[in-house]
Amino acid sequence: MKILGVDPGTVAMGYGVIESLNDETTFIDCGTLTTPPGSPIGERLSFLYHKLEEIIANHRPDEVAIEQPFVAKNVKSALAIGKAQAVAILAAANQGIPIHEYTPAQIKQSVSNYGASSKEQIQEMVKLQLGLSQVPQPSDAADALAVALCHLSQMHLSNLLTRQRGKPN
Repeated sequence: MKILGVDPGTVAMGYGVIESLNDETTFIDCGTLTTPPGSPIGERLSFLYHKLEEIIANHRPDEVAIEQPFVAKNVKSALAIGKAQAVAILAAANQGIPIHEYTPAQIKQSVSNYGASSKEQIQEMVKLQLGLSQVPQPSDAADALAVALCHLSQMHLSNLLTRQRGKPN
């Protein structure tokens, strides 16, 4: 199973692709889509959409996992991230790819077993879980890989629960 993880943003959007086969997880690709500086929001969203279409066409993921925006003090920022999230959802949905969304806390809990992990701790766990020699850069790409790893972990857990429910007591 190939998973595309997306860390949405309207200035920079991280993406990460992993593949899981026979309980082995492999790093495929990651990067950051950086929009042209100072461009209007419509142009940035269009740019991100078309770049995501290219990534989907190149990697052909089976599923897409997207981080949900975190609303703390800056509502304006959360709304912008929500627009980028919608672009990622649309790019996947137009290809008929199943979409899964995760909160930042779910991602942290899944990747590091601690829901309040620091950004650096998450990035180090991504490096370790994928057997990489260094933390993926830029940080948006590492975050997107964490989203993909979170989805993989959630899928494994769901499969275990399904098998457990099917067993007689």
